[in-house]
Amino acid sequence: MSNPAVPPRSLAEALRASDDVSLAALLRARPDLITPVPTDLTQLATRAGTRASVVRALERLDRFALQTAEALAVAADPAPYGELLALLTGDDGDPAVSAALPRALGTLREQALVWGDDDRLRLVRTARELLAPSPQHPSPTGLGPTVREATAGMSPGRIQDIVAAAGLGSTHDAVSAVASLTALFADRGRMSALLAGLPEESREVLSRLVWGPPYGQVTAEPAVHLRRLLDLGLLVPTAPGTVVLPREVALHLRGGRAHREVAPLPPAVEPAATHRPQVVDATAAGQAYTALATVEELLKDWDEGGPAVLRAGGLSVRDLKRTAVALDVAEPVAAFWVELAYAAGLLASDGEADERYAATPAHDEWLEQPPAQRWARLAEAWLTATRTSGLVGGRDAKDRTLSALGPGLDRGAAPDVRHRVLTLLAGLPEGASPSAESVLARLRWERPQRREEDLRSRLAEWTLKEAELLGVTGRGALSGHGRALLGATAPKRPDAVAQGPGDKLPVHHRPTAVPEPLSPAEQAAASAAAARLLAPLLPEPLDHVLLQADLTAVAPGPLQRSLAEVLDVLADVESKGGATVYRFTPGSVRRALDAGQAASDLHAFLAAHSRTPVPQPLTYLIDDVARRHGHLRVGAASAYVRCDDDALLNEILADKRAAGLRLRRLAPTVLAAQADPASLLDGLRAMGFAPAAESAEGDVLITRAHAHRTPPRTAPEPVPDGPPVPDATLLSAAIRAVRAGDLAATTPRRQTDQPQPATGELPRTSSAETLATMQAAVLTGESLWIGYVNAEGAASQRVIAPVRVEGGFVTAYDHTADEVRTYPLHRVTGVAELAEE
Repeated sequence: MSNPAVPPRSLAEALRASDDVSLAALLRARPDLITPVPTDLTQLATRAGTRASVVRALERLDRFALQTAEALAVAADPAPYGELLALLTGDDGDPAVSAALPRALGTLREQALVWGDDDRLRLVRTARELLAPSPQHPSPTGLGPTVREATAGMSPGRIQDIVAAAGLGSTHDAVSAVASLTALFADRGRMSALLAGLPEESREVLSRLVWGPPYGQVTAEPAVHLRRLLDLGLLVPTAPGTVVLPREVALHLRGGRAHREVAPLPPAVEPAATHRPQVVDATAAGQAYTALATVEELLKDWDEGGPAVLRAGGLSVRDLKRTAVALDVAEPVAAFWVELAYAAGLLASDGEADERYAATPAHDEWLEQPPAQRWARLAEAWLTATRTSGLVGGRDAKDRTLSALGPGLDRGAAPDVRHRVLTLLAGLPEGASPSAESVLARLRWERPQRREEDLRSRLAEWTLKEAELLGVTGRGALSGHGRALLGATAPKRPDAVAQGPGDKLPVHHRPTAVPEPLSPAEQAAASAAAARLLAPLLPEPLDHVLLQADLTAVAPGPLQRSLAEVLDVLADVESKGGATVYRFTPGSVRRALDAGQAASDLHAFLAAHSRTPVPQPLTYLIDDVARRHGHLRVGAASAYVRCDDDALLNEILADKRAAGLRLRRLAPTVLAAQADPASLLDGLRAMGFAPAAESAEGDVLITRAHAHRTPPRTAPEPVPDGPPVPDATLLSAAIRAVRAGDLAATTPRRQTDQPQPATGELPRTSSAETLATMQAAVLTGESLWIGYVNAEGAASQRVIAPVRVEGGFVTAYDHTADEVRTYPLHRVTGVAELAEE
């Protein structure tokens, strides 16, 4: 263990001095460091400094933490806390920045991007390379190189000329000359006097470069005011025709600030409107019911087999348009419902040779659940899905159109953005709805370095719209069941939260850490709680309709499933809304008769479920269609028509509309046709007749809708945005393994005449030496340092206290694993005695 009184000399030493809580916070914030688990803290520090890991860590910083890292990148290495604070606050100071800096610096330390005490702060080398100014990668600060960096390729004579022009004494070498010039530019008093002697045109040139970019163009013969700046070193040539403003000069002109604008606090998510919570919940519940009805209608439309699957996967544009027309919504909204049903595991492709989309067996189970539970399943699937319906219709990296249910729609950031947007809504007072602009501004502050910042903004906009469609929000405000779905509680009063010295800030303006999404078990519990809150708000299904004399039936609310299923066969839906209007037609009544219903059954059904008397026109319609239904019989010849009334067959033959059926008389009561039975049925019905199909035995065929189902399918797995956050069990085990490996790697060994292995290498001794040392340690009770290679070939270092050696095995207490283990001696590469305490 390192001495806490000695400042760490490397990131590995800083990690070695940290406690387990700090290591757990690091691995939780940067889960890529734990895959696979490092062997020791040196390897952990090395992995934390790799470019890919540092880039990912920088992308997850908020704006102020990132500005703090950018300021450290242009400060001295190492930099004291005071210098960092001065770069962020400038000469005038800023109490808000001073109050927020410890938190930002703590975030950088927690993520191992900064290490060292406050008097020697060091930015990880890779982060400095990424954030420090360079001609290839300009710094977000707008600063240029230092005087030393800018004059690195300049001749010593030219440097001495600049020093002399600035009124400084000549030096013996270029290094001391550059140091003298740097000291001049960093001295506020002398620098102000130097600038005061410049003409106005020269100061105007500096003012144009001060906030960046710091590079400018000059001609081969620069003007007098530019020549004066070059002579004093206030502008330094970096290439033919290019000059740069040194960092020290820019900082003086900026008043010591590294950034033009510093954002220590996140922008507030301000309420744009406030509604009563009861109104919000009722509106959201109404939309939740509409969402359930829409998904049910979609799957009912695809019940007998939906659209074909494209060769490349997904739904064709034409089929998406048809679905949008069937649902009476816009195409983007139709894509959302299709993707939602897919994410919930309610529809999938059937996997047949002629592959089509269809409902899954899980859909039938879903239909049997109470409405609130069905909604909770949809909402949970939406919240955790990585598939993004908003991308439908766009183009992928290869300029191919992205289709609904097709590949290329997964975006790992989608669940995180949805969760964060809803969390921001949960932080507002109950019933408050924010403006989309304030939500986007807050997200941009929290993740300013994202490479896909535009995608995150679009994801946030889609989240606000989709949450309203799904009923998670009502009138733009988070509902009570939406808050439960998120696992959040009602916010406290927003006027009693202190932030900073003496400041009172609302809850929704606090720079809180971004919470992680819930675990699967926690999310399941939250979904169940949301269902319990939503259930009382949903309308109770009705067991009746209102029959009217114009052959329509009005359902004043949602119907019981058994009633709705029969009514969907007996009548056609004419309009939807708060009440659904059904219309009875000869075709719809015939459809019910084809399904095996008798006229008496239909009369009894309507009388039992109508709150109004059955209108006489509807009774006549049913009786008339039933009287003619099945009078004609169609079978397979290719097809035939038979009827006991030969006059009716004569009427069919005489009708010009029957010409396409190519009918001919076989007997007085039988006609034969060249068309197939289905076409013959359709043709005769188009002519106004009511034929019925019959079987080979002559019985009337009862036609019912055939429900096509896919084989059992699981919902699509989300595609994570990087490694998952480790749970507490994994963190504990990983930290214990890293500590143990570090103990084995750093424990001092007793000095011997034998050559010692280099750092990180396994000890090497002969089999006889290994056995003898082990047996001696059993007698003395001493601990040993060994190298061990397991059955998979993975090598490790361990510190053990041998207890027994027999039969080619050593039984020992393993300090690295904190348990007694048995190791085969032939897998021990070598052994060394530990130094005495």
